[in-house]
Amino acid sequence: MATQSARTSAGQRTIPWVWISRIGIVIFFVLFLLVPLIGVVQEMIANPQLLARQLIIGLTNGAYIALIAMGYTLVYGIVEMINFAHGEVYMIGAFLALTLVGIFDLTEKTPYSIRVPMLLLILVITMFCTAMLNVAIERLAYRRLRNASKLAPLISAIGVSFVLQNAGLLWGYLRFPAMHGIMGNNAVAPKSFPSLLPNDNILEGLTAVFGENFKIRLAGKDLIVVIVSVSLLIALYLFIQRTKLGKAMRATAQDRSAAELMGIDVNRTISLAFLLGGAMAGAAGLLVGLYNGTAVFTMGFTAGLRSFTAAVLGGIGNIAGAMLGGLLIGLISALSDQYLSAKWTNAVVFGILVIILVFRPMGLLGEEGGQKA
Repeated sequence: MATQSARTSAGQRTIPWVWISRIGIVIFFVLFLLVPLIGVVQEMIANPQLLARQLIIGLTNGAYIALIAMGYTLVYGIVEMINFAHGEVYMIGAFLALTLVGIFDLTEKTPYSIRVPMLLLILVITMFCTAMLNVAIERLAYRRLRNASKLAPLISAIGVSFVLQNAGLLWGYLRFPAMHGIMGNNAVAPKSFPSLLPNDNILEGLTAVFGENFKIRLAGKDLIVVIVSVSLLIALYLFIQRTKLGKAMRATAQDRSAAELMGIDVNRTISLAFLLGGAMAGAAGLLVGLYNGTAVFTMGFTAGLRSFTAAVLGGIGNIAGAMLGGLLIGLISALSDQYLSAKWTNAVVFGILVIILVFRPMGLLGEEGGQKA
């Protein structure tokens, strides 16, 4: 009895180091962000129209970040591997889309009756090619390392990333006449997309209703990027949730060995995950090129880092989590760029990520040992 009482007393005196460390981290970041946060809130209240514009920009950026993040979360959900080459697949998608724009000779003067179907065709071709590229990467670089240590496929993914980045650099040297000079004269410099999406303010008519002080701007290209991105995300979610192939992907994500015993072709299912992720990255490459107007061979690193962060934030391996994480990263980045400074954006994004992961180590929608896909 005395021994049991002593153990109970010792257990009661155990110092909760985990919670102390969590509280310490939160206090550090709160003190780090408190002073600028007060100024930010004051600016938001003083100019709500500027806030609305930044929210629109954040939502637009978050939509395509979610598309790229989907590739990370699909692959990790099934094979528990971080495909660090995924950002470069997105870059290849942007370069391919730009090349097709040059081949089809689309310019600002091209009538919308021709421009719209051509852009849809470019979207389909780009998604198909980047999907096949991602499948080829899985087949040649990752499949044979599937049963190796976790470090081997990780190093292989980094190697593939460098190969694709240099392929993008070499792509900048292409000067075929059929491309109508779309790649410019400098291989290293950013490539310019023609302005093919409407940039008119959709809300301009509301000025007559609310007066001249109404200055919220919603460009046509903002709406197009959001509609296309959200449509693709919803289509992917429904595919995974309501089709037999999607059910096979979810079963493989839960237990690969059991899925194989039940007759599921695991190799085909894993290839399907890479195919879908590559298609989403290709679509994002086209949308970002048309929206921002530029593409450069190093664009995959930054976008890949943000998208991987979004996947982790939402709960890597969780489809809805990747969507939520992408939107949050886009909104946080847009607000930080406007109200703080672009040079502080990465610090703010990762600071918030650390705070969330301290209390939710599996991400906002992630579940320990739960269904991933």
